[in-house]
Amino acid sequence: MAAPTGSVDTNSAPPVGDEETPSPIGWARAALTSLVILALGTALLVYLPNWVLTHLTGLERNGRVTVATASFFVLFFAFAWALRRLQAHRLI
Repeated sequence: MAAPTGSVDTNSAPPVGDEETPSPIGWARAALTSLVILALGTALLVYLPNWVLTHLTGLERNGRVTVATASFFVLFFAFAWALRRLQAHRLI
């Protein structure tokens, strides 16, 4: 088998480490962002299902628990998706 001659570059991908480096954020922005995420997460995942449990008086207990549980999981996955989208756009 003959050795290849010349320089043949069959890899069309950019070299490793050639991607754009994200700009670092400061400590103040990181702390503020984490506080906002924690406050919003707590409001969405703790207080909203609790409000549903206490204010849906037209339903039996099992109905309220079902609605609160379903809303918790829907909000959890929506919150995780939104955070992932913000991270993909390098906003957080």
